[in-house]
Amino acid sequence: MKHSLQLKLSQHLTLTPQLQQSIRLLQLSTLELNQEIERFLQENPLLEREEDEESPATPAAPGQEAAITTTSSTTETSSQETQESQPQSDWSGEEGYTSYGNPESDDDDSEPPLAAGSATLREHLLGQLSLMPLSERDTQLVAYLIDNLNDDGFIQDDLGELAGLLPEELEIDSDDLSIALKYLQSLEPAGVGARNIGECLALQIEALPEDTPYRAQALQVVRENLDTLALRDYTKLKKILRCDDDTLRNIQSLITHLNPRPAANYTGSEARYVVADVIVKKVKGMWVASLNPDAMPKLRVNRMYADILHRNRDASLQQLSGQLQEAKWLIKNVQQRFDTILRVSQAIIDRQRHFFEHGEVAMRPLVLREIAETLTLHESTVSRVTTQKFMFTPRGIFELKYFFGSHVTTETGGACSATAIRALIKQLVAEEDARSPLSDSQISEILGKQGIVVARRTIAKYRESLQILPVNLRKAI
Repeated sequence: MKHSLQLKLSQHLTLTPQLQQSIRLLQLSTLELNQEIERFLQENPLLEREEDEESPATPAAPGQEAAITTTSSTTETSSQETQESQPQSDWSGEEGYTSYGNPESDDDDSEPPLAAGSATLREHLLGQLSLMPLSERDTQLVAYLIDNLNDDGFIQDDLGELAGLLPEELEIDSDDLSIALKYLQSLEPAGVGARNIGECLALQIEALPEDTPYRAQALQVVRENLDTLALRDYTKLKKILRCDDDTLRNIQSLITHLNPRPAANYTGSEARYVVADVIVKKVKGMWVASLNPDAMPKLRVNRMYADILHRNRDASLQQLSGQLQEAKWLIKNVQQRFDTILRVSQAIIDRQRHFFEHGEVAMRPLVLREIAETLTLHESTVSRVTTQKFMFTPRGIFELKYFFGSHVTTETGGACSATAIRALIKQLVAEEDARSPLSDSQISEILGKQGIVVARRTIAKYRESLQILPVNLRKAI
């Protein structure tokens, strides 16, 4: 076999490290971006946050993630203007986001709610248990049952199984736990320690004063006929209770005002706040997008290290030279990320301006390709930009993906957004007669009269996505 040398030209696409970083930063959410930046700040001494020397940053609470950076005086003015147009509750309370509440408010007014909200269900019940005149054995058994409550405050396990988990030398059987369960069910909140939803509601009704109207009938329903009430078989219920429509309506009202999850306020779950990347305002009759300064990290190159590199260019500082280049890349890519988000957001606003004027019913069909072609971007880039990026508008905070959706053809040859159809379904259900609710077929006919051709199955799919009950479960007495 003869060896030879050949020269061949070819083209191929190579993703440089800078381009890879740009793509990765583009698809990160605001929280993930700040976590990534914190990692870079720890690893690269050439990179630092740009701080305002005139107005030092407010020290963050322990454990908070640095999600808002100190801005220049110009940015502070912009942030104050933004504050005036935004609800305070949308921008406070978690992950280092600064509260716009009154900093001079009395601490005594703010601390008690926080302390009350931090109590767990177990702590709340054990506090009551410590005040009960019980023997040490009974107290320990009740505490044992408290430890076996689920997040809703129910006992899911059989008492016999729970007794079998205890050491045999204690000689505890299901009867002992039944007595302990009675003590547990006497504690607040009413309904805690129930083994099913019927028992939970019955415990709450029993806790009501005996002279409460319709108390006895409601107790009978939750104990014996809860399934019938859930199916809204009012005819059968009236026969069982031997009552008229008004009485049954009052019984149902009493039951529906009970709490099926008595421990819901003690689950310890915290609200998750969203910091919008873009703020939308109406300026001189036009809807305009602007970047939220509180979501933009302010970065710069460390001047001291940069000056050292500028004066000394020997091989010993080669590592610092590489870190300087990485810092410049990151700053540029972060700026490019927000510029792309702003461009895409403004393009969305231009096409969905009727939504900002009239609401969901005016949403028009929109696909990623339309924005990509307008901005000469790749469709995948638009997809990355619209994922986990949020827009603050006078109508609320929305993910950018919210403004995209499929379409349904109208009789005139046009198209109607699926979001607009959902809004129309929601509106029709809200205005329907509760005694004769609209079926999916009737909703389809009503929309058809408005020129929107939607199949019954599509109506059912949209209704389920809106968590609207079917017609038989929406019927009232």
